Amino acid sequence: MVNSLQVRKLFKNFTSYRVLIVGDVMIDSYMFGKVERISPEAPIPIVTSTHKENRLGGAANVALNIKSLGATPLLCSVIGNDEKADVLLERLDVQGISPEGLVQTIKRKTTVKTRVISQHQHLLRVDEEENTPLSASLEKRLLEVIYKTLSQSIDAVIFEDYDKGVITPSIIKHTTELANEYNISVLVDPKKRNYHQYKNITLFKPNFRELVEGSKTDLDKSDHDKQFILAKKLHRERNIDLIMITLSEAGVFISDGESYSTIPAEVREITDVSGAGDTLIATASLCCAAGLTPFDIASISNLAGGLVCEKSGVVPVNRDDLMEEMLIRLGND
Repeated sequence: MVNSLQVRKLFKNFTSYRVLIVGDVMIDSYMFGKVERISPEAPIPIVTSTHKENRLGGAANVALNIKSLGATPLLCSVIGNDEKADVLLERLDVQGISPEGLVQTIKRKTTVKTRVISQHQHLLRVDEEENTPLSASLEKRLLEVIYKTLSQSIDAVIFEDYDKGVITPSIIKHTTELANEYNISVLVDPKKRNYHQYKNITLFKPNFRELVEGSKTDLDKSDHDKQFILAKKLHRERNIDLIMITLSEAGVFISDGESYSTIPAEVREITDVSGAGDTLIATASLCCAAGLTPFDIASISNLAGGLVCEKSGVVPVNRDDLMEEMLIRLGND
């Protein structure tokens, strides 16, 4: 386990890292309001809207977490050429994240997830999206941007897959091959469609449901030995260095193929789990770039994910809060 001096050095070094994020960007839109009566038209609550917010979601939220931790995010994705894209670009500008790696097209719509919230209760979500895979011409345009970005000084690549069609087998194959050629760490936050496409990577981070569906095996969250058997199969068949499985209330499992460790879930006042996975993979990418041990990668990332669960909605981890929590746990606040 890292000591307090190493923690301070680690967070200082974060500022020198540059991370490429490839994946599905979106707007997380929130309508906040009050419920004071039931509709006479149907047995549903009437929400009196008090205010609305638009936040960066998906791969854009991963980029925001990278930025919040002090590093430089380089975001590559495909968005629409529509009003929602204007909102997304405005949010990126406010956060100081470059839109240079975004490909715009009239042939796709910008993804928006709208959540209706009343007194911290999530009542409803409405999704506006297009999840068909990219056309060959859009794949080519996105790969050109990715190649250009990878030719710069990059410390890690994150595939943030939300099954919205931006990440395709071709994008995975060519991006991974070039990253491997440059000896850059590749981390993956997978979804069902491309689960079996990722090979020759540094870290693979499915959640429990994705692991079960991907392996087509019945599994208990507490059966870490069986999780290790499945992990070793992934290590062997797909040449993956680290397998990190998020198990929600059962914590986090991480394997290097030879042994495994488990980290208990953070005991916190959980307000909203939205975006915790984005925070976890972002933190893990910087820990991998720093060359930390598997246990430390999982421990710090798990702590970061726990911190954002205390906040309402999708929010990035606060760098100072995370460092302070680490130091307190090491007995040096």
